[in-house]
Amino acid sequence: MSTTSQKHRDFVGEPMGDKSVTSLSGIGEILGKKLEQQGFDKAYVVLGQFLLLKKDSEMFSEWLKDASGANSRQAGSCSQCLREWCDSFL
Repeated sequence: MSTTSQKHRDFVGEPMGDKSVTSLSGIGEILGKKLEQQGFDKAYVVLGQFLLLKKDSEMFSEWLKDASGANSRQAGSCSQCLREWCDSFL
C-alpha cells in the first residue's frame, strides 16, 4: 500500500465543491498557474478532463505532463487523487 499526502487525504475525504486546482494532490502553485492559464482553474475542471479520458490514469498523466509540465510523480499523484475521489463520490 502506498502512502498518500495529507493534501491527498483531505481532497478525497470530502466533496469537491469549488476547490482550486491547487487543492489536487501533485499540483502546486507553479503547475496550478500553468493549468489556470489554459482554463483549468478549478479542481472540477481537471476532473472533467479525467472523465473525458475515461478515467484512464496513463492517458490523464500524459495529458497533465503535456498541459502543465508536471513530472511523472506529480501526474501520478493527481491521477490517483482523482481516481480515489471518483470511487468515493461518483
